[in-house]
Amino acid sequence: MAFTSNILALGLAAAAGVAAQPGQWRGQGQSAGSPAYNYMFQNPLPIPAVAVPEFTETFNGRSVQFYTSTVEPFTKQVYPNLGPAHMTGYNGTAPGPTYLIPRGTETIIRYLNKGDVSAAVHLHGSYTHSVWDGWASDEVQVGQWKDYYYPNSETARPIWYHDHAYGHTASDAYYGQAGVYIITDSAEDVLGLPSGKYDVPLTLADKKYQSNGDLASPNGNPINFFGDILEVNGQPWPYMSVEPRKYRFRLFDMSLSRMYDVYFADNSGNWIPFQVIGSDSGLFGSPVSTSDVLISMGERYEVVFDFSKYAGQNITLGNNNQQQQIQEYANTNKLMKFVVGNSVSDNSNNGDVPSVLNGNIQWPAQRTVVDHTFNFQMGGESTWTINGVDFNDVNNRILARPPQGTVQLWELHHTGGPAVHPVHVHLVNLQVVSRTGGSRGVLPYEAAGLKDVVLLEPGETVRVLAYFGPENGVYMFHCHNLIHEDHTMMDAFNVTYLQDLGYSSAIDYADPMNKAFAAQDYSDSAFSPAAKSSAASSLANLGAYSSFAALQTAEAKFYVTAGYNGDSSVVAATTTVAPSSSGYGFASTTVTGPSTAATAVATNIKGRPFPGPPGGPQNGRPTGRPGFAFRA
Repeated sequence: MAFTSNILALGLAAAAGVAAQPGQWRGQGQSAGSPAYNYMFQNPLPIPAVAVPEFTETFNGRSVQFYTSTVEPFTKQVYPNLGPAHMTGYNGTAPGPTYLIPRGTETIIRYLNKGDVSAAVHLHGSYTHSVWDGWASDEVQVGQWKDYYYPNSETARPIWYHDHAYGHTASDAYYGQAGVYIITDSAEDVLGLPSGKYDVPLTLADKKYQSNGDLASPNGNPINFFGDILEVNGQPWPYMSVEPRKYRFRLFDMSLSRMYDVYFADNSGNWIPFQVIGSDSGLFGSPVSTSDVLISMGERYEVVFDFSKYAGQNITLGNNNQQQQIQEYANTNKLMKFVVGNSVSDNSNNGDVPSVLNGNIQWPAQRTVVDHTFNFQMGGESTWTINGVDFNDVNNRILARPPQGTVQLWELHHTGGPAVHPVHVHLVNLQVVSRTGGSRGVLPYEAAGLKDVVLLEPGETVRVLAYFGPENGVYMFHCHNLIHEDHTMMDAFNVTYLQDLGYSSAIDYADPMNKAFAAQDYSDSAFSPAAKSSAASSLANLGAYSSFAALQTAEAKFYVTAGYNGDSSVVAATTTVAPSSSGYGFASTTVTGPSTAATAVATNIKGRPFPGPPGGPQNGRPTGRPGFAFRA
């Protein structure tokens, strides 16, 4: 009982706050302990450099770009009056370089680990083969490198890349291992959306700093991490000079535990309507008008904002998220400021947003039979679990086995704990079907497109549909509160291989721990131009992604013959692992006001304090890694 009381106390301490009153910010006068930042809106918004391929080659008509990226420590001056912050990022920057990849152009990114702990890179939002998806135990040790091979055949969308190493994903992302990756498409160009310098990524994160100007560690609390310094593109409270015209902003929530309710406000504090045009998996069918957008960890939203009426004025990008589970501080209601000029240098792509943006969203076939129910809870085998099972449980962590090429309906429950759970399912695009049990339903911009992260607030049940294919393989799904992922709210599903499709491959891309694609020790010879070209040729000539279209056709034909079209019960619903704990129950929340914690009830808690992977810590970070067990 002491364990459950201690965990609950940590959670309630993080959630403590005074009820918000109209016009009052709950975090007023509060701090997490960072030195006072006296340079608000005085530094320009940094724009991460665009990654440039080392070379591009053509293989069987397919264009393949080859990049090299190094995980390496660096220092960054955040407080002008204090010492530098020590960070570790891709190519020594944070956020890392931005990748702008034309749809259909394949990429190979060679990651060399010159950091101080192991790494694993996940391209979040890509339907990559499992061997290159960043499986948490498929690690690149210090002094090793690995080539990650991506298809980029999805529709245009804002995805991102970040570390996914088991047990220290949160701290690695926090210290700098995250960046933007955008798939572009010529089909978007004809829409006349703001482009070039008027198309701007905005990565949102919160940090905490020490008195010497260095970053404070995010470790120590297994419930949440909330910093008191909000950063956009790595800069605390920046400004951006803009022209009085339309801009396209791509919002990325790269925080560990903090979500945001983003709005634009004029000098008088009035909220200004804008248009949301896309989310995780690309453009909506039509734009959605709103005055704010709620974005949780891992989610992305694309918005178009028109500054034309505000020449010579300032516009504030604010955060209105006040919830019992979110710790607010003095200035966490502000994100950045736009300084609007008086003239427009380029009026191209500055017209009305089209009423039809994407007429070809690949919605999954409808299905009413719930295939799986997953409880995201506090308690079970570890602090945070899914159905009481954590990622350390190698024999039981595969909780679903959807047959290759099928549609499944998953029901996700927030069944305990003083925190929110943004659920990320690798590989697939999700349609949010329903949201019940909380204070809101499915938000209009949440329903307008496909996603790969869906937010669960306390008390909520959300149903999502997904098409599992066209490839087979073992993939992770987890809470994208990265503190929870590390403690260890992550499990897996196996998209099972169907022999009846008449397709086979001599190479196993389904096992994420396939040694043929494991990291290799560094050598100068492996990094010679000839060696890189040979490696690119070897991967590209595998034809790893060339069968996607053929597989989709074969799967559709197979299931029509089998009498299943995604909307019947011909494919039997599979069983769900029973939860081993009912967790803690908390009342639902709202976007604009805090909720009240209900009475906590601990039932059959088998957890242990501050669990980590087996093997023990080294330098404050876990080193042991569970092996991969393919439980088909």
